[in-house]
Amino acid sequence: MKLVIIPTYNEKENIQNIITAVMELPSEFHVLVIDDGSPDGTAQIVKRLQAERYAGKLHLVERAGKQGLGTAYIAGFKWALERDYNYIFEMDADFSHNPNDLLKLYDACANQGADLSIGSRYLTGVNVVNWPMGRVLMSYFASKYVRFVLGMKVHDTTAGFVCYTRQTLQTIELDKIHFKGYAFQIEMKFTAHKCGCKLQEVPIVFVNRELGTSKMSGGIFSEALLGVIRLKCGSWFRKFPQIR
Repeated sequence: MKLVIIPTYNEKENIQNIITAVMELPSEFHVLVIDDGSPDGTAQIVKRLQAERYAGKLHLVERAGKQGLGTAYIAGFKWALERDYNYIFEMDADFSHNPNDLLKLYDACANQGADLSIGSRYLTGVNVVNWPMGRVLMSYFASKYVRFVLGMKVHDTTAGFVCYTRQTLQTIELDKIHFKGYAFQIEMKFTAHKCGCKLQEVPIVFVNRELGTSKMSGGIFSEALLGVIRLKCGSWFRKFPQIR
């Protein structure tokens, strides 16, 4: 079974449409929404959809207050591993990730041998739509910097559109993942890399949100840039479990 984890905070403009788009894909996906106490009623929309349309396929975990992207995904991963999901996806709620691309990420893991597939904005150039040029350059060169420092052959190291196999998440020691912001995405990929996982990038087009408010900031990128030094140094003193 396949599970798409969608963290939310104030996504009432998008949440019904993104859930519907995932549910209408030709291959069956379940959805787990991790909502951090959205005051705009995001969780209530999910509950209504659970009752009206998607019982047994749409799930909701409500948390008190904003606890960070990383902790939301870790909670979702653990939730999935307690159940029978074999492929677990990360995806944003705001349609910056095209739900149709879930099929390509799944194919890379299910049929092409990847342990972790990455929806990559930078594999075939710069495939970003409607971002200010400054933000594009900041994201692009941040990924180049991370790739260089950590020695990963990944072009889009900060990507948040990802598929993990169950075995990958079972191998990664989730309780040792420490970053909560977008550095979390780097830490997960680097840890999987150190665990001997096969990382495969799949080209996607990333489209900036049209509805709702972005949670991105310069501080988030600063955390990621400084965090890679900690990750690199910490890896010298840690033994990573191996997937094979």
